[in-house]
Amino acid sequence: MPRTSSPSVDRTSSLDLLLRVERGAAPLRAQVEEQLRDAVRSGRLAPGLALPSSRSLARELGVSRGVVVDAYAQLAAEGYLLATQGAPTRVSEAAIPAALAAAPPGADQPPRFDFRPGGPDVSLFPRAAWLGSLRRALRDAPDSRLDYGDPRGAPELRAALTRYLGRARGVHGDPERVVITSGMAQGMALFARALVARGARRIGMEDPSSTPGREQLIANGLEVLPVPVDADGLSVDRLEQLAPSAVFTAPAHQFPLGVVLAPARRTALIDWATRAGAFVLEDDYDAEYRYDRPPVGAVQGLAPDRVLYAGSVSKTLAPGLRLGWMVVPDRLADAVVAAKASDDLGTPVVEQLALADFLERGELDRHLRRTRSVYRARRDALVTALARELPDCPPGGVAAGLHLVVPLPAGADEAAVLARARSRGVGLYGLSEHRIEPGPPALLLGYGRITEPAIGAAVAELAAAVRYGA
Repeated sequence: MPRTSSPSVDRTSSLDLLLRVERGAAPLRAQVEEQLRDAVRSGRLAPGLALPSSRSLARELGVSRGVVVDAYAQLAAEGYLLATQGAPTRVSEAAIPAALAAAPPGADQPPRFDFRPGGPDVSLFPRAAWLGSLRRALRDAPDSRLDYGDPRGAPELRAALTRYLGRARGVHGDPERVVITSGMAQGMALFARALVARGARRIGMEDPSSTPGREQLIANGLEVLPVPVDADGLSVDRLEQLAPSAVFTAPAHQFPLGVVLAPARRTALIDWATRAGAFVLEDDYDAEYRYDRPPVGAVQGLAPDRVLYAGSVSKTLAPGLRLGWMVVPDRLADAVVAAKASDDLGTPVVEQLALADFLERGELDRHLRRTRSVYRARRDALVTALARELPDCPPGGVAAGLHLVVPLPAGADEAAVLARARSRGVGLYGLSEHRIEPGPPALLLGYGRITEPAIGAAVAELAAAVRYGA
């Protein structure tokens, strides 16, 4: 019998398919069909990829062979799979264009090769486990949870996050200081408004850093001051000269350069904040994904009274959940909670209760263990392909997160490379799109949304775009 994550859920051990079936829900054949169909449509199963035999997949899922045979036959009839007598069943070469053509008008259609950074592979979302958490949340929640509640969020989730973040990230705090947000974007807006309410007007921000995040701070009343980033992270010395009221940093894995804030810089950052009476907004960006080193703890653990810690499930589970959190210093708590109440009176509560259940049952830990191996394999394939196709452009940053930074040759026109790559069906961004001050040209390659088998062909197209103007 296969190993299961719960008494009623089976899964394959294949990293290529990552199928799950839940007994007692939809018919087993329909579950297998739907998951395979979605995997082909999303591009996770690349054209030409050989699928396991019906006997092998049935054994791994713990279902009868007929279930898989019928699912393969239906998908072959729909054009997603190609079944040939005496040969493995393969993903049809025509499947992805056909699926994209069937998308509703106005739908966001991904590029042929999707290297756009900042997003996970949402096809890996653990639907069965999340559905179980949603069911338990609705079944067990007291009636009062469905009324207007504490704008900070459901107490069950704030308590679960306190335990999880203390264990996994070294965050110090208690449920009273946790505020649930609708993602990191709202968290940055609330932080900015809390600072402005205290009379602050200027915030330092890593340069380069997230452009949408910078725009969120500006839109909520703050002047953003660029602070350089080097191989050791944020240049704390520059803060002494700029004298802002706060600083934004992503110390565990800086976006977009992929560096880690060095221990000496961490200490210097806290020393500066303490002397200046300033606050630090710590974005714990994709810190859960480490591939060749142990994780580093949150800076917040060094000075909970000076650091506002922020995170979300957007990189670990799915951006569409719109669930984030902040652990807020006492001095900012009232202003942040007031801003949250003014915004929306609170984040949707059923999803909060589901996430609390998901955390307490260890489902997030299981999901992270599973997806780390997937993303590590993709990163390794990307590094190998870059070494082969673009040996003069070694990627930077540590082996972590969901993207790489690829410096372009000196004198290269970043905008022209981007235009040529995009015309070849390669979706990606340039480093200049996230800079405040000008800097050397480079590309950002995310591997969260691209399948491992597609990486070699994608990098070949990218290399052609880079060499075109050389």
